[in-house]
Amino acid sequence: MPFIKTEIKDVIIFEPKVFKDSRGYFFESYNKKLFADNGIDVDFVQSNQSLSSFGTIRGLHFQKGDAAQAKLVRVIKGKVLDVAVDLRSNSPTFGLHVVAELSDENNHQLFIPRGFAHGFAVLSDVAIFSYQCDNFYSPADDSGILFNDAELAINWQIDSSKAIISDKDLKQESFAQYKENPCF
Repeated sequence: MPFIKTEIKDVIIFEPKVFKDSRGYFFESYNKKLFADNGIDVDFVQSNQSLSSFGTIRGLHFQKGDAAQAKLVRVIKGKVLDVAVDLRSNSPTFGLHVVAELSDENNHQLFIPRGFAHGFAVLSDVAIFSYQCDNFYSPADDSGILFNDAELAINWQIDSSKAIISDKDLKQESFAQYKENPCF
């Protein structure tokens, strides 16, 4: 089965069937019917792509309220450690996270439903990262949790002295602050 359940309900790893031959490979990265038949019935409305170098950590990001986004993420080139943190305050897995290695070699994808913070760390020299979203980006609803929050205790597999973090991500709120006024 190409859909692999994770420790957190509704966060799913998709392992596409890859057809390889002397020319290279082909795989279907998304099929609305196949995904819907497996419980992922979303309409993607925006696709994004980023290029990052080794040691870059992006996240943990999310959109609040009506701007919340479900995402289907994958790596086109390179390797990343992808992280999804459950921010749904009524969930039995609130505050827990799923970690998945996504690469151009394994072609795995991660489906992250609404109500999660998302981030990734680049483990290869460079990574081209692609994600589809089921809602449009809203700058007014952009939010995040500090990537190195002690309570979340995420092992990003990057030495802190080599980590590349944006100023924005260094100023995100702690998980304790989020819990005071959760938005999911």
